[in-house]
Amino acid sequence: MPSFSPYKNMFLVLLFSGALLAISSSSWAAAWVGLELNLMSFIPLLSSKTNLLSSEAALKYFLVQALGSAGLIFSSSISFSAAPFFLLTISLALLLKMGSAPFHFWFPQVMEGMNWLHSTLLMTLQKLAPMFLISYLTTSSLCKISIYGAAICSALSGAIGGLNQTSLRKILAYSSINHMSWMLFSMLINETSWIIYFSLYSLIIISITILFASLQAYHFSDLVNLLNGVSSKTISVLALFSLGGFPPFSGFIPKWIVVQELILNLYFYALLLLLFCSLLTLYFYLRLSLYTISLSTPRNKTMISLNPGPSFLVMFTTFWNLFGIFMTSFLMILF
Repeated sequence: MPSFSPYKNMFLVLLFSGALLAISSSSWAAAWVGLELNLMSFIPLLSSKTNLLSSEAALKYFLVQALGSAGLIFSSSISFSAAPFFLLTISLALLLKMGSAPFHFWFPQVMEGMNWLHSTLLMTLQKLAPMFLISYLTTSSLCKISIYGAAICSALSGAIGGLNQTSLRKILAYSSINHMSWMLFSMLINETSWIIYFSLYSLIIISITILFASLQAYHFSDLVNLLNGVSSKTISVLALFSLGGFPPFSGFIPKWIVVQELILNLYFYALLLLLFCSLLTLYFYLRLSLYTISLSTPRNKTMISLNPGPSFLVMFTTFWNLFGIFMTSFLMILF
C-alpha cells in the first residue's frame, strides 16, 4: 500500500468526516454538504502527477459526482411545485453517485485507473453515505419503485458485464455492482440486513484488495505469471470464490442472511433473479480461476530465489475469506 504524505492524511480524515456528516445530517442540505466534502477530499487522493490514468480517473469521477450533486440541487427546486417527485429525483441522483445500474457506466472505467487502495475506498467508503441516504427514502412509494428497478438492473449488469473481463479491477467493479443489487433489495425489507451485508462485503473486499496489492496483480495474466507458485494462486482463487458467495466461504454468509429475509417477505421473483445472476458471476470466477491454476510460466532458479512468500497481513486477511469453512467444520464436529 502506498504511503501518504501529511496533507493526504488530512484529506483522508476529511473523507471519513464527510461521509459521517452526510449520514448523521438532519436535513438534505447538510447531507449535500457532507457529500461534497467527501467528494472534494477524495479527488486529491486520486490525483497524481506521475500517473495519467489516475488523473483521468479523478476527472471522470469528479464530473459524474458533480452531475449527481446537480441532481440533488435540482430536486430542491421542484420540492414545492412537484412535491411527489422531490424524493424520486434525490434517489436517482444518489443511485448515480454510488454507481448503481442503470447509472453504472462510469464505475468500471474509473476503477481501471486507480490503484488498489483507491479502489478499496471507492467500493466501500464512497458507497456508504449514498446508501444510507437512500435507505431513508424507502418510505416513499416512488422511491421504492426506483430502488427496486435499480436493484434488478444492477443484478443483471453486474453479472453480464463481468463475463468477458480479464482485468481484476473491472471484475471487482462489476462484482460490486452485482452485490449492490443484494443490498438494495435487502434495504427494501429492513435496515439491519443491508448494514450487515455491507459490513461483511467491505471486509471481504478489503482482504481481496490487500492480497492483490501485495502481489501487484491487476490482470488475470499477472496471477498466471506469479512467481509464488501454487500457494498465491490458490489464495487468490479462494478469495474470488468468497467474493462470489460460493458456499461455504465467508462471502456466502451475508447472501444467506438476505436470502432468508427475501423468503420471509415473499420476494420470490427477486430472489430467483439474484440467484441466477450469482450463478453467472460464479461461472466467470470458475472459468478464470481454472485458467489461472492450470497455466504457468517457465521459471529459472534466479526467479525462484527472488520469490517472496505471502506476508503476514495477506495470510491474516485470507483467514477472513476462509472463515466460513472453519466455522462449518467446527459446527460439523460439534454436532
